[in-house]
Amino acid sequence: MQQKENMRDYNLGFISNDDIYNHVQETVQKYRFKINLTKFSENLIDPIKLTFDAKVYRKSINSVIENEVLRQIDKSNTNHIGYFHQNIFRYMGNGWEVPAQGYDVVNPKLSYFVEMKNKHNTMNSSSSQKTYMRMQSTLLSNPDATCLLVEVISKKSQNVVWKMSLDGQTVSNEKIRRVSIDKFYEFVTGNRFAFKELCEKLPSIIEDILENSDFEAESNSVFSELADIDPNLLRSIYLLRECLRS
Repeated sequence: MQQKENMRDYNLGFISNDDIYNHVQETVQKYRFKINLTKFSENLIDPIKLTFDAKVYRKSINSVIENEVLRQIDKSNTNHIGYFHQNIFRYMGNGWEVPAQGYDVVNPKLSYFVEMKNKHNTMNSSSSQKTYMRMQSTLLSNPDATCLLVEVISKKSQNVVWKMSLDGQTVSNEKIRRVSIDKFYEFVTGNRFAFKELCEKLPSIIEDILENSDFEAESNSVFSELADIDPNLLRSIYLLRECLRS
């Protein structure tokens, strides 16, 4: 870690200045700044869709490819934000842990088992049922357990019983709950406004980290590598997928 020359007192009672600084710094350092053609093409780019996008939205193929590059970078960075939300609880103390596998967050002393999702609609019906049945299995093996589905971006602040439709029937259990992130922070820290306070201090923490750190400039070699295949960028996308190789 680099020297924290300008670190302020963030005054978050539930996590130390050093811990929140280091955790945010780890997240920032995971951010993606570079992308080359190999990484770009790992996502099986659809040249037909790019053609439609360019013509329907009246954009140049360069602009459409640039949007796809940014989309891929954003998707990668979204995964890193998931790391931030999950792993911050390793610093909360009071028995909270982030295991290497299994549930996202656990508290063995209190018998709490937590699955975290970024949005309320992240899971489709199948994955929701699978998660719910996994929690049912946890309760069968540990009657004292409580299982939580914690939603980082929820429609509303809540801590409610999770009602699930299984085989056409609605099932529920007081010990299987849907909880918004603010309510989970409140439960873990005892501070009703803990998540709000974190959100308010986060810009300052990131600013301090950026002041104390050197980051590589953004590097995007996708366009130059596509041009090496064929000066016509759209045609090079087709060639990339070997659709026109002969």
